[in-house]
Amino acid sequence: MIKHLKKIIILFLCLLSVSAFAQKTKYVLVIHGGAGTILKKNMSPEKEVAYRAALTLALQTGYDAIKAGKTSLDAVEATIHVLEDSPLFNAGKGAVFTHDGKNEMDAAIMDGKTLMAGAVAGVTVIRNPISAARAVMEKSEHVLMAGAGAEQFAKQAGITLVDPSYFFTQERWDGLQSAIKEDSVKAVLDHGSKKSMRLGTINPDYKFGTVGAVALDNSGNLAAGTSTGGMTNKRYGRIGDAPLIGAGTYANNETAAISCTGWGEFYIRTVVAHDISAMMEYKKMSVADASKAVLDKMGKLGGDGGLIALDRKGNMSMPFNTEGMYRGSVTADGKIEVLIYK
Repeated sequence: MIKHLKKIIILFLCLLSVSAFAQKTKYVLVIHGGAGTILKKNMSPEKEVAYRAALTLALQTGYDAIKAGKTSLDAVEATIHVLEDSPLFNAGKGAVFTHDGKNEMDAAIMDGKTLMAGAVAGVTVIRNPISAARAVMEKSEHVLMAGAGAEQFAKQAGITLVDPSYFFTQERWDGLQSAIKEDSVKAVLDHGSKKSMRLGTINPDYKFGTVGAVALDNSGNLAAGTSTGGMTNKRYGRIGDAPLIGAGTYANNETAAISCTGWGEFYIRTVVAHDISAMMEYKKMSVADASKAVLDKMGKLGGDGGLIALDRKGNMSMPFNTEGMYRGSVTADGKIEVLIYK
């Protein structure tokens, strides 16, 4: 009898062990700092250390907010502030230049609990566009504001404004000069042979660097935010997917929070962020399967980039179809992981 009881106890303990092992890691914050042709051979050791440090600081900042009992919206905003204030990423301080030598930024934020959202586009004097986007969500009747009107609203809402010179970095300026030179060569080749008569940025590889964060707070609420300087050498007030709810940014407590980075025109056409949520809701797909399926769908049309997604149970996904994506995650117990290459 005692021997039989021992066997039952051992079996029970084994089952408990297997059950604990089978439980998936719960993530509370996932971030990205852009996707694109990011190769280790092109990255200096010093630059890689700087990127890893900035991504780690962003993750720690967001995690500290969640641990302190703040909302997922607070965590997303605080995390993106770190990335916007770093010259390493194409958002805020590190925003790229337009063809006319200006910095035009876009951002969006969304609350998964209420489906409230706010966004700004084409702003030039707002230090942290993600905060302006949140102000639009919480202090106005609107979802998206653009240009001078968005800046006027931000000023009235108490958002920090700066002189446009704040956004100047030599690296981004040099990048614009290279892009203009390369585009002029491509214009002769492509337009000269009648391949394309469409106006706009000719070289699509000058589009990466958007930052984003998705978070799950202690109350089980999701939030997503995205901020970008757009395309280097962009013209005509071009707006990408980042500030468009459902394209580059989306959050719904019933499904997931998503932030995208990549060739915005394709994310807009395929409504990537909302499509992931819809597949999860209607087809009962996991966040990983839905993210991969939607990214593959967008890729078949010719688009490239990546995304981050986090569901209400803390499962996350970070797929991309480029050479690399600056990305990272932090678990409920505070374990931080930062990745760059494929």
